Amino acid sequence: VQLQASGGGSVQAGGSLRLSCAASGRTASVIRMGWFRQAPGREREFVAAIRWDGTGAYYADFAKGRFTISKDIAKNTVYLQMNSLKPEDTAVYYCAAGLSGPNFNSWGQGTLVTVSS
Repeated sequence: VQLQASGGGSVQAGGSLRLSCAASGRTASVIRMGWFRQAPGREREFVAAIRWDGTGAYYADFAKGRFTISKDIAKNTVYLQMNSLKPEDTAVYYCAAGLSGPNFNSWGQGTLVTVSS
């Protein structure tokens, strides 16, 4: 599965952005898709994930109430709507797909989100 992320950019604190991640290839194998992020000097961290069968979505504590993950199966695309952005949300955001087991097996290139105060 190949993943293409887009939608990053620069925004002021309190603003919103919507990230998109389009999957191609063996998309019938996708079990879940998710978003991770990595800020400068920090380790990559989980942001949100959604099961492709629609049975659930999961969020990191910092994302709850501000970020919403959604999917469009017909377009093989997952979205991350980010509202009330904070400077600490500045990071490269990566989308990932889980094809088997509990892990994420395929990763897209990152898209940079910069939030200024």
